[in-house]
Amino acid sequence: MKIEEANIEGFVAPQERGYFQFIAPSTLVGSPFSQEVWGKGKKKAPRILLVFFCVPVAPGRSRVIWAFPRNVGIWLHNITPRWLYHVGQNLILDSDIFLLHVEERKFAAVGLDNWQKACYVPTTSDNMVIAFRNWFRKFCKNQVGWATPQVDQLPPTPTKDQLMERYWSHVAQCTSCSAALKAMKALEVALQIASVAVVGFLAVAKGTLITSTVQRAVVVSTAVLCFAASRWLANFIQKNFYFQDYIHAYK
Repeated sequence: MKIEEANIEGFVAPQERGYFQFIAPSTLVGSPFSQEVWGKGKKKAPRILLVFFCVPVAPGRSRVIWAFPRNVGIWLHNITPRWLYHVGQNLILDSDIFLLHVEERKFAAVGLDNWQKACYVPTTSDNMVIAFRNWFRKFCKNQVGWATPQVDQLPPTPTKDQLMERYWSHVAQCTSCSAALKAMKALEVALQIASVAVVGFLAVAKGTLITSTVQRAVVVSTAVLCFAASRWLANFIQKNFYFQDYIHAYK
């Protein structure tokens, strides 16, 4: 990776395939295709972009807004539930958020002018990080221009489950995810009720409606499957809509 056209408006980082572009002050655009392909304007040419708006809202806290515009694979987007798509993207954010949280405090400890003392950036893949830090120092004097006065101090470090909680930071504000959560909770309760009802039916019908060993085995298996499904669903809900720890060594 290399840096081109670095100035107050941002910079471009072309790669062997595609490019990234930082558009000051808080937008990052990436594509697996070169800018020349985009410039030719061919209607049938595949076009894919990844666009991030990373907006500082308070010391130690940012809002991420992203989009994935493209003219290929649209059918897959149309048939995939939006909440399922969000679950996958939140896992990607989980892989970064804790590291960024710790890194920001290390930068603050050594001073933003000395940020390179807090991390090791020896490869060309680190060039965009270096270019952004140089831009932030040169044109912003390592300061965010807050709309209202802010105490320029990072808040205390919360517990990991608070830092990476998902419900209030996303689910409660997302109509698709909140609707999916409500439906899954209802299904979980329904599975638990079905499990109990099947066991009750077995107790009542034993010796009358259910006379063979095979019939009893089918009813018991149904109850067990309903209960197991409710437990699996409860675990899925907890991990994807509330909190799931991310341990890089296991990924």
